[in-house]
Amino acid sequence: MTMLAVGFLVSMILCILLGVPFIDFMKKHMYGQYIKELAPENHAQKQGTPTMGGIFIIASIVLASVITLFLAEKFSTTSIIILMTLLFYSFAGFQDDYIKIKDKGNDGLTPKQKFLRQLAIGVLPITFLMMMNPSATIVDLGFCEVHLGWLYPIFGLLVITGASNAYNLTDGLDGLASFTGVFAFSACAIICHLQGAHQEAIISACVVGALVGFLKYNKPKAQVFMGDTGSLALGGLLGVLAVCGKFEILMILIGAVFVCETLSVMIQVTSFKLTGKRVFKMSPIHHHFELCGWSEKKIVLVFGLISALCSVLSVLIFMWSNYGINK
Repeated sequence: MTMLAVGFLVSMILCILLGVPFIDFMKKHMYGQYIKELAPENHAQKQGTPTMGGIFIIASIVLASVITLFLAEKFSTTSIIILMTLLFYSFAGFQDDYIKIKDKGNDGLTPKQKFLRQLAIGVLPITFLMMMNPSATIVDLGFCEVHLGWLYPIFGLLVITGASNAYNLTDGLDGLASFTGVFAFSACAIICHLQGAHQEAIISACVVGALVGFLKYNKPKAQVFMGDTGSLALGGLLGVLAVCGKFEILMILIGAVFVCETLSVMIQVTSFKLTGKRVFKMSPIHHHFELCGWSEKKIVLVFGLISALCSVLSVLIFMWSNYGINK
């Protein structure tokens, strides 16, 4: 547990320190966010806000993880694979952000291009996991275990890619993805620590530290956005941690806010295509509440509290299923 605290503190300090020169650089070169015309009217004031803050978030996570893992003498191939996957997702997100800035618009990679990159990157941790752990194809449902066999790679890719997209969709308000991410990754750190997955626990703690540090600049009114560079990578990492830690199903509860954001988009699109009517005023669902009159701060606070509650419940469920009186 001591090394989790070390990772958290090192990552938080690094993120705070790296944030100042990064934001100054982006402002100096006028590399800012372009706002979609379809976005709520109050988002127009966000035009020009520095983006790609994910660069110094990911840098903080990787540096803090490497330092802490070496101090804890836990650095191994597993750590390298997880951090490489994080970097690859970050590169994919960076490409998307760069195209938007270069073209001075909000159209980066096409959904197909983004999805194919996410799938390709997800193959790395899935392949490594199945090579190192013959029982990796077993999925724990809590009340029973299911052997997926050759279907597991498909399932694992869906978990990782789904988490990446879900986190990306949640990143739409100042501080929303950061604040909810703090609780989700805290739950991952605790669960991984409880089951002895110390490398995954340390990396999770470093993510929490980086997000807490990033909130200094990302809380309303945001000085910088994480962009796809951050959100695609953090979401992908969330999925990788669930796969490596074998709590894939529990990730639905840990990432309940991200799941709801994704479902709101799916429901909206399906309803409009089939009936021509919208279920929500706008999707993802955080925009719906905006148009209902909620302030950004209120939405971020409420969604954050929901994420905190779901994260606590997920840890309790994990403890009960693994250390309950019948175990």
